[in-house]
Amino acid sequence: MPDHAQLDRDHVWHPFTQQQGWSEEEPLVIERGEGSYLFDSEGRRYLDGTAALWCNVHGHRHPAIDRAVREQLDRVAHTTMLGLTHPGATELAARLTAIAPAGLSRVFYSDSGSTAAEIALKIAFQYQQQRGGEHARRTRFVRLREAYHGDTIGSVSVGGIDLFHSTYRPLLFETHVAEPGDAADLERVLAAHGGEVAAVVVEPLVQGAAGILVQPEGYLRAARELCDRFGVLLVCDEVATGFGRTGTMFACEQEGVAPDLMCLAKGITGGYLPLAATLATEEIYEGFLGSYEEFRTFFHGHTYTGNPLACAAALANLDVFEQERTLERLQPKIALLEELLAELAATDEVAEVRQKGFMVGIDLGDHDDALRMGHRVTVEARRRGAFIRPLGNTVVLMPPLSMAEDELRELVAIAKDSIHAAVTESILPV
Repeated sequence: MPDHAQLDRDHVWHPFTQQQGWSEEEPLVIERGEGSYLFDSEGRRYLDGTAALWCNVHGHRHPAIDRAVREQLDRVAHTTMLGLTHPGATELAARLTAIAPAGLSRVFYSDSGSTAAEIALKIAFQYQQQRGGEHARRTRFVRLREAYHGDTIGSVSVGGIDLFHSTYRPLLFETHVAEPGDAADLERVLAAHGGEVAAVVVEPLVQGAAGILVQPEGYLRAARELCDRFGVLLVCDEVATGFGRTGTMFACEQEGVAPDLMCLAKGITGGYLPLAATLATEEIYEGFLGSYEEFRTFFHGHTYTGNPLACAAALANLDVFEQERTLERLQPKIALLEELLAELAATDEVAEVRQKGFMVGIDLGDHDDALRMGHRVTVEARRRGAFIRPLGNTVVLMPPLSMAEDELRELVAIAKDSIHAAVTESILPV
């Protein structure tokens, strides 16, 4: 039997991980999942408090999604969409546009949230160029401070988390920055630079990677109105917030907003396979139509664009939403989670709890970086039977939407005990 922990130490480079620290710890080797739980190589089980990094929706090994992927394997695992199409991609595009905000009628597939955002930026830029005249001056983007849209160069350019992005600043294109949740500041930026702005890029309702920062009610609606007033496109990045994570299928719905471009990934396949989609309006799509020699084509593509296995998983994911009334059954669990978190927020170790639907950030306040307080909490949680991840000194809970009420109670209880243990240990005299 291979020593997977040693193989990992010898050969694997992990994302967002300081490998020196990683190599000093015993890695957790996950061998299987079932419902809300993950099981390691020693047979120990852990509540999946991160939903496989915010993408699992209906739990691990859901029979309907498993079956859909197996059945697709009997047909074809992959075929290109350059010059071809296939049933899964066509059916999924129709299903996505049917449930998306009004006006989004076209679907461009890719592989990840980063690529979905990158595609939206390139579409917005090229669309403005091809409109010609004064529109050709629209070459800049407005981003929000503390934004996160992925890790490719374009998506990093419209990101705003210094810890993640500052190293790459010399590689990035310039953007205009607005304060998150501040409509007046967005208006100020557009009033000063609107004529050169192609699009405003936002995470609707919640800035996830910033530590679950919840925007004030009405901000998204105000952003839409400002974009309309200044003739600017609105790009909504629903990679983290989409597919029920905030309590509705898409966060945009909660303020009645229809963006010009919308980015989807993570939960699109129920957390099974890599797939992403950038949705566009018909008006934007038509801006790319023309004769071959006009070169108005959108010159962008990916080898695994619209992968049939991923599309099969995504279609089954949407079926489960309907058949199990996922969003309807989610509402009392959101209320329960709010109640449980109120008790946690009242403890001395917690500075603030931020919640929107099943997106939760537990802010531990200011601690010396060397203490790695968020990491300490995750280690304590693992000992108690839950896997969670921090963003600095913010502990994030992002359970699968299918997590049962008793499991939610257990998850929050573990988080509470783990925070207490980690903070107490850090202040004990050495």
